[in-house]
Amino acid sequence: FTDVSESEYYYNAVLWAYSQGVTTGTTETTFSPDEECGRCQIVTFLYRYFGELDVSNVQNPFTDVNESDYFYNAVLWAYSEGITNGTTETTFSPHEGCKRCEIVTFLYRALANTGESDGGSGEEGGDPGEEGGTPGEEGGTPGEGGDPGEGGDPGEGGGAPGEGGSFGGSGEVTQGTAATEITKDGTYTDTTYTSTGDDENALRVTGATVTLDGITVDKSAGSSSNTEDGDFYGMNAALLATDGAQVTITNATISSSAQNGNGVFSYGSGTTVTISDSTITTTADNSGGIQTTGGGTTIAYNLTVTTSGSSSAAIRSDRGGGTVTVDGGTYTSNGYNSPAVYSTATITVENATLTANNSEALVIEGENSITLVDCDVSGNMSDTEGTSSDTNVHSVMIYQSQSGDAEEGMSSFSMTGGSLTNNNGDVFFITNTACTIYLSGVSIVNNETDGTLMTISGNDASHGWGTAGANGGQVTMTADAQELEGDITVDTVSTLDLTLTNGSVLTGTINIVENAEGGTAVENNAVITIDEGCTWNLTGDCTITSLTNNGTINFNGYTITLADGTVLSA
Repeated sequence: FTDVSESEYYYNAVLWAYSQGVTTGTTETTFSPDEECGRCQIVTFLYRYFGELDVSNVQNPFTDVNESDYFYNAVLWAYSEGITNGTTETTFSPHEGCKRCEIVTFLYRALANTGESDGGSGEEGGDPGEEGGTPGEEGGTPGEGGDPGEGGDPGEGGGAPGEGGSFGGSGEVTQGTAATEITKDGTYTDTTYTSTGDDENALRVTGATVTLDGITVDKSAGSSSNTEDGDFYGMNAALLATDGAQVTITNATISSSAQNGNGVFSYGSGTTVTISDSTITTTADNSGGIQTTGGGTTIAYNLTVTTSGSSSAAIRSDRGGGTVTVDGGTYTSNGYNSPAVYSTATITVENATLTANNSEALVIEGENSITLVDCDVSGNMSDTEGTSSDTNVHSVMIYQSQSGDAEEGMSSFSMTGGSLTNNNGDVFFITNTACTIYLSGVSIVNNETDGTLMTISGNDASHGWGTAGANGGQVTMTADAQELEGDITVDTVSTLDLTLTNGSVLTGTINIVENAEGGTAVENNAVITIDEGCTWNLTGDCTITSLTNNGTINFNGYTITLADGTVLSA
């Protein structure tokens, strides 16, 4: 395998699994070590290890496992051996991500059955509940990632663990050690703080009110033993503020080249980091610029933030969210799956430049928000390297994962003034969540000629985003003094309530399309309101649910067909 090097902690394990026929890799030459596994893959690994026993006499109880599936025999074997009881009496959920607790339970039961462990066969009942993650069939092309560190996130999801590292978190606040820890109030000037240790902050401020002026913080080495402890709690970050610390930072230079080494991390309710006129640079995976979790607060003025690793948003948040306020500055991400802003928090940015060179620009997960005022935003998501590229390529994504990193509820996106430039795919993609979108006076530039202005649809659930056929998006959108150009598609399990107001102009089509997973259609897929003084310029035939028109429609030879069969034309 070209993607498994001898220096990796799992090198021998991969070679053993290959030599035993447990895995054939995802292609003839790749193992894809950092992809997540689905339930179907885990039982297939076990089935192969125990010799692919005959299951011809086993009755299949699962409606979502078919004889044509490569994992069919493996699932029946695991069921017949008591290794799994399914997620319900009639479903196995083969493509759901397999959590660590499920994997060890499968192993425990399998080894107990063969006498290779002294454990019992496990509790009766269904398997533990699932969360995100994309399976990817053994011997075929793997899924593109899953809901990882940032909630299965499309963009910020699960980067690679470090040597010996893992996902899953410790189940409690685990922050590792600190090369320097400040616990007393005070002012510190022109001081350098360094770290090369594993699970170690270069500088930690714990529960103190501290001013840091002209400092240098360098986390030049050392990896995180647990990626989610790094993502959630600040372990291995260059600078961590925690336990209600009040930290004011000015004129600082902060750098991290350590895996899972976020730049400046604000953790916990009552903790506030105020940072201004400073430079933050990170180069490794899972290493955001400014990171806020657990209810912390970050206030930033005129920063220059650059990240280069995967899953390394310039403005980053994770489990527990918090409040982030940014005014001025430049925020640039260069890695795959690294938006300029990833929100599981309340994030407001004004007068800033936000650039994602190899990722979607903005992501909101769950009941959280991004509010932008006079910002210049640019996204350039990869067709192949993004964790959700197989589902949709876009610049702005609003979604709900099932990882628990973000509360379920109404997402909110607001952008006033400034510009939004899309360099690949669709401009907006909304799935498996309800959201409000407000646009006013934004210059939207779509450099992708085949991309839509907005796609609102369900997804195939391979990333753990809801249930296929019932995981559409619900969008309430207001265009206020806004020019919109491009097509909008809404699938039959999704809804759009669009209002053009205050002189807004839409040039493009709106169409309802069938849900790709054959889900049961919902009502009011596309409800359109055009206020007085607003204009809709058609560029093709349209299908919508209903229309309230107090403005102007230029049909340009095309038609609008309503749900009741009415056909409108010039």
